[in-house]
Amino acid sequence: MQSNGTDAHPLFGGAFSAVLPPGFRDVSELREIPDNQEVFAHSHTDQSIIVELLEYQGHVTGRDAARYHFEDVACSNEAAGPGGSQVLSVEPLPAAQTSLQESESAWLLHGTQLVSKFNEEAENAVSLYLGLFRLPQYSTDALVTFNDPVTINPLSSSAVSESGQDAVPSPWSLEEFRLLLQTLRLLNPDVFG
Repeated sequence: MQSNGTDAHPLFGGAFSAVLPPGFRDVSELREIPDNQEVFAHSHTDQSIIVELLEYQGHVTGRDAARYHFEDVACSNEAAGPGGSQVLSVEPLPAAQTSLQESESAWLLHGTQLVSKFNEEAENAVSLYLGLFRLPQYSTDALVTFNDPVTINPLSSSAVSESGQDAVPSPWSLEEFRLLLQTLRLLNPDVFG
């Protein structure tokens, strides 16, 4: 499915909605995705956005919660080794700038990770933006991750998809990701069970 970047897109069967960047592909149309995730890929780059509903991590608070989830993503990406990941900044997202009013607090983390695709040895440098919305009343942390490759290793399978493209849509910007975070809205709390 394509989007013009201005309409709210339903997430999790309509339980949430948000404005997604233009030119996205719903990855669930290509492969199976876990029920607690929505995954979108740029139609012509290796950029992706993942929206996840995760178990609330009550043992961490504030910016440490954002760091906890970043480290968890680094482990999933096998980027947790020395030099494999780095947090560059963590900032609060003011409630007045978000539509998810049920959120106890919201955070935006920026970091980098060295990530391999498909268990390849070639690593790609990825700038990772992570939006965290804390929803303790639903025992949930809502995590929105924007993966933005900075450098593609020439030996990576991603190098093939990045070359030889004419008239492709522009890569997604941080501003478009911030719009997604600002417009994320809960429509049906029954999604939490």
